[in-house]
Amino acid sequence: MPKLFFPRFVLSVLISLSALITTVSSADTYPSQPIKLIVPWPPGGLTDTIGRLVALALGERLGQTIFVDNRAGASGNIGTAQFVRTKPDGYTLLLASSTPNSANPHLFAQIGFDPIKDFAPISIIATAPNVLLVPANSPFQNTQQLLAAAKAKPNSITYGSAGSASSGHLAGATMSAMTKVELLHVPYKGAGPALVDLMSGQINIMMDPSALVHIRSGKLRALAVPAKRRLPALPDVPTFEEATGIPNVYASAWYGLMAPAGTPREIVERLNREMTKLLQDPEIRNKFINYGADISTGTSDEFARFIVSELDRYGNIIKISGAKIE
Repeated sequence: MPKLFFPRFVLSVLISLSALITTVSSADTYPSQPIKLIVPWPPGGLTDTIGRLVALALGERLGQTIFVDNRAGASGNIGTAQFVRTKPDGYTLLLASSTPNSANPHLFAQIGFDPIKDFAPISIIATAPNVLLVPANSPFQNTQQLLAAAKAKPNSITYGSAGSASSGHLAGATMSAMTKVELLHVPYKGAGPALVDLMSGQINIMMDPSALVHIRSGKLRALAVPAKRRLPALPDVPTFEEATGIPNVYASAWYGLMAPAGTPREIVERLNREMTKLLQDPEIRNKFINYGADISTGTSDEFARFIVSELDRYGNIIKISGAKIE
């Protein structure tokens, strides 16, 4: 039987067509199996809460189960580094956030991933300002009392956070720098364990966006919000500037959905469309308001530009705060 020979350009065209057909086919049938959503933090914090809400609601829209896989450690670096090595087929997604994706690149010598090149941004989800918190039985009734005590005895006030480089850590360090008081940072492996110790009085204060349920239950008291305006969910809690007269003390976290770099564009755009519709649902929006978060939407390209801008913003925050990894 004679051998068949194809010119090199014909083979190239056939290979390209094959790849195109595979991509279109995968986008048309996606998703055909359960999806894993990696949350690089332990259960209990706002990142995990948002991840579980998105997993349930997005799974319903896609007609597939999305299950949450918590992979905590190193302020979100461990789970994020594991995520970028997964297959870029849309079946492993990441609940990204400001700590590993914006702050850590400025603070860790080795994080295990490139904050720009290793990701296919899908959609921003929400932003949330931190809240200055104390236990319900704290002697501090307002921010001025807290700062006066901190000035009188440097490093006597302990502030917990979800971990080194977390938004709460940077918020506390920024407050310390802007008010010229010395606070003692106590990093935890996630917001959940830190909040437990705060409620029991093991630490004095905390900056965190995930404590509304504990404020409403009376276990924690909110002193101030380091934001430009008051939180709709906490209308009686002053901004940090209102409480102290010190301007420009802002500290917020962001949350978004990402796929690994190389994920087919059609899948990224499908997920972006579904997320946009999901976040327009009044019931979902109310849940985010109750979490103290502001919903954000936009295209995948807008999210990519936002990530670049947040890397720059967090670089400036870290310079102002003087924050370092303990």
